[in-house]
Amino acid sequence: MTAAPTGTRRAPARGTRLSEVAATHRPERPAATGPEWSKDMSVQTHPGPDPPAETREAGRSPRPECLELPRPWKLMVTAGWNLTESLGLPVAGYLVGAKLGGEGAGMVAATAVVWLTVAVRKAATRSVPGLLTISALVLTLQTAVVIATGSALVFLLQFPLANLALCVLFARTAPTRKPLVAQLAAEVVALRQPSSHSPGLDRFFQGATWLWAGIFAGSAVGLAAAMAIEPTKVFLLLTTAVTVGGVVAGTFLSALWFIRMLRRSGLRVRFTEA
Repeated sequence: MTAAPTGTRRAPARGTRLSEVAATHRPERPAATGPEWSKDMSVQTHPGPDPPAETREAGRSPRPECLELPRPWKLMVTAGWNLTESLGLPVAGYLVGAKLGGEGAGMVAATAVVWLTVAVRKAATRSVPGLLTISALVLTLQTAVVIATGSALVFLLQFPLANLALCVLFARTAPTRKPLVAQLAAEVVALRQPSSHSPGLDRFFQGATWLWAGIFAGSAVGLAAAMAIEPTKVFLLLTTAVTVGGVVAGTFLSALWFIRMLRRSGLRVRFTEA
């Protein structure tokens, strides 16, 4: 007896059912879905990075990154405390000192109060908020100018000089990786940035820092011009109006810019208990 040639099918034995024959000679086919099959029927895989843990659930799109803020009441307490220690306490010290010994004594009292607050903060928390540091530096500059000269003209000059100093502080940090607005947002309103890097958020903080530098520069130029052409009482009124107006305008523009950045970057803001 000779063996059947290779590649030929053997005839079914007698008594074999047709269903068994069909099952024996049924060709194998790759699954309709799943990995791709090559010509030699070997599986081809396509390696790729695993999705983040929070997006592995089927049928769900990646969650947007979130910026975190405290609950509204906690946010108001945090912002209120920072503003109180940076602005409220020095103003109170100035009013008491000015009532007891004149404008020079008021400036000295305000500076002493703000530096005492800095010392207490440093001893209690081992850190000093940026807004408090700015307030201390600006008040020190103003007090030094007033005490060194004793001139009424120089006393008025402290206001444009203070705005110029603020302009330099903001502009100095604007092109860096730690713009001053980002630091103030983290300290004053306890804003927490997302864990992943967001170029849009970085550009916003740098641009907003340049915006505030420009506002303080414009205020310094405007107050210097007003000091040269306006009487003292009018100049003091203009100083208050320019200061308040600049802060309101900067806050409004920064808020609009922030909302626009959130929409373009796909970021969201959520409130947390912390």
